Amino acid sequence: MKEKIGNIYYGWVIVFIAGLGVFFSGPGQTYSNSIFINEYINDFGWSRSEVSSLYSVATLIAGFGMMFVGRYIDKFGQRFMMVLVGILFAAALFFNSIVSSMWMLGIGFFLIRLLGQGSMPLIPNTLVAQWFIKKRGTALSIKTMGSFASASLFPIINIWLINTWSWEVAWRFWGVMVLVIFVPIAYFGVRNKPEDMGLVPDGKEGKRKNDPEPKLATVIPAAEEDWTLKEAKKTKAFWAILLCVSIPAMVNTGITFHIVSIFSENGLSPATGALVLSLMAFVGIPMSFVSGYITEKIQTNYVLMFIFMVEMALLLLLLVATNFWIAILIGVIWGVGNGFERIGLNIIWPNYFGRKYIGSINGVGVTMGVIGSAFGPLPFGVGFDLFHSYTPILLFTLIFPVIGLVSAWVAKKPVKADVLGE
Repeated sequence: MKEKIGNIYYGWVIVFIAGLGVFFSGPGQTYSNSIFINEYINDFGWSRSEVSSLYSVATLIAGFGMMFVGRYIDKFGQRFMMVLVGILFAAALFFNSIVSSMWMLGIGFFLIRLLGQGSMPLIPNTLVAQWFIKKRGTALSIKTMGSFASASLFPIINIWLINTWSWEVAWRFWGVMVLVIFVPIAYFGVRNKPEDMGLVPDGKEGKRKNDPEPKLATVIPAAEEDWTLKEAKKTKAFWAILLCVSIPAMVNTGITFHIVSIFSENGLSPATGALVLSLMAFVGIPMSFVSGYITEKIQTNYVLMFIFMVEMALLLLLLVATNFWIAILIGVIWGVGNGFERIGLNIIWPNYFGRKYIGSINGVGVTMGVIGSAFGPLPFGVGFDLFHSYTPILLFTLIFPVIGLVSAWVAKKPVKADVLGE
């Protein structure tokens, strides 16, 4: 494998593959699953609370598994894990195409949340963090295009596949795509870190295996001091960041899971819900580049504070989403928040705690994100069944962005010598 393709640093190839991985996490994400919910309810006669409960429980159990996935990334490397998870994820998608009972649906939800929502984004995030330091914000911004492309295309493609054929065919289609496109590219293209190719982060050449002296001395800045998971847990920032990760996951998942129903309550069509999800993703693409640039210039916790202010505005707008143009505004506001969220919540881990143990540390973060998302759909579903309206639960949910705002303020970058007494 060549270190460069022409004059292109191979890290940018890694960014492309990482973006592809995040794109193909789509079948495990709520913006994709939300399109299937009414199909299950109509075909099998299950209630919205039952399906929401299954989704929440399955997501919660899957969340605890993410800590192990993070450790396996550190142990076996991103390439091995990306290929293995890709194959298992494709098998899970085929399984979801044959569900016919509540227990099968529960297992299907668990598999796609563990492998799709959790593992497929976690591995690319840790991979990009290995290849970039100074340009990490820009690299993550480019990688995030895969996430927004996924969020914009999956709802529309799912509706087309379901209306043209069936929801079973939709699941099989994505299973084939993951197995035929993503897995081979990951196997042949991924390298775990630049040092494996005689390079160092950001594109400078380092010491090759057979070279007596490095071509260019490289000093890792203090900002990239490596913390173990045990050491990171001793900081206030670590626990504050975990709250900052879990709250948007909970709020966004609850809204996304029930977006069609929320809009239907106000007389808006399912197609409008799908359009808003796509618009959110479309707006998020340029905002992720803005966020990537900003995170290289200011403290990351300030970006997190902005995310929670946007989240408050989103919840307030959903209370008055009674016409098409308010729905469009929601899509725009949501896209702005997501653009900053996708970068800020990913870059903060390697920026604060270094590269060496990023799998284990970010694995805990993803665990909290998945657990947070587990608690999103159920309150919305139960609240609607009880009150026949989403207004009470939307008002109650406003509490959580306030908690997140305070947590973001607390989550200042720790200094290793001050925390550990070194």
